[in-house]
Amino acid sequence: MQKAHLRNSIVESLTSCSHSRTRQVKMVKHGAFAVALVVGFLAAIPAAVESIGVCYGVNGNRLPSASEVVQLYKSNGITGMRVYNVNDDTLKALSGSNLGLILDTGNTQLNALASSASNADAWVKANVQSQQGLTIKYIAVGNEVPNQGGRTQDVLPAMKNIQNALVRAGLGGIKVSTAVHSGVTKGFPPSQGTFSDDGAHMPPIAQYLASIGSPLLANIYPYFSFKGTPSIDIKYALFTAPGTVVPDGPNSYQNLFDALVDTMYSALEKAGAGSVPIVVSESGWPSAGDPDATAANARTYNQNLINHVGKGTPKRPGAIEAYIFAMFNENLKGGLETEKHFGLFNSDKSLAYSINF
Repeated sequence: MQKAHLRNSIVESLTSCSHSRTRQVKMVKHGAFAVALVVGFLAAIPAAVESIGVCYGVNGNRLPSASEVVQLYKSNGITGMRVYNVNDDTLKALSGSNLGLILDTGNTQLNALASSASNADAWVKANVQSQQGLTIKYIAVGNEVPNQGGRTQDVLPAMKNIQNALVRAGLGGIKVSTAVHSGVTKGFPPSQGTFSDDGAHMPPIAQYLASIGSPLLANIYPYFSFKGTPSIDIKYALFTAPGTVVPDGPNSYQNLFDALVDTMYSALEKAGAGSVPIVVSESGWPSAGDPDATAANARTYNQNLINHVGKGTPKRPGAIEAYIFAMFNENLKGGLETEKHFGLFNSDKSLAYSINF
């Protein structure tokens, strides 16, 4: 799972940070909040139902087999998986598992999928139609484009071609979306959120999502906003602030996660797509690699995220569907050392730190 993430901050100094999945942090105007789109579905599972999934990354050299991974998900009560590297071994292992899935097309496929309906038909046939016993909820057509590769102009036509291919295959219930990072938005406080210059391609995508009843997939990382903006208190990022940190008209924000999500909702509203729900397709905290990346902080963030998703945000109360990044520590990841330490589990299937799903 390669990806680039832009995170923002909120507090008096209205700045935000961005970083790539190689996690290079840079500053952007506050409001650039991550929203990643992740997928559509085979099973009729309401988007508003509380759900915690975990992203399955494979950038490690001693990771368990796909069948072992599926059993690890099930034995720990994890109900959803995001799959970045779609292949036959993984899909066969998932058959009959009842795990709710987000399948990524991969950014390298975008141009081919955008330029040819037959290419989209072939992708759907190979990865969806010919697979048995899968509960596919979403297809993520592109992940943090262009930061992780691909061209923004290919995203919408590729989404349309995949959507039409699913309909032709009799699988129109699967939701088609795309995953975005925080840098596609700007604005502070959250009610002032709009799509940024980096998100200039987003309004037509948002309107298309509204027309087909699909969510926007958003990668939400308070960790990177915190690291990129010194004025942010770590308690605000970890869900442990004792009271309101950011007042915003009738709403108030006690944690950065809610503020990032609601900035994205405001941007959707201003783009004429206020009906589009957000699925948090990635969120997490590293357990090593810098002084704030500790097992204690990673456990605090991820456990509080699990406990929080049933509540929703000030702007959108109600349960949130969210996916934690990631299942395993990945020793082959490039970039900053923290990139290797987002896992809930080690390669030997032991927990990196205690967590209760």
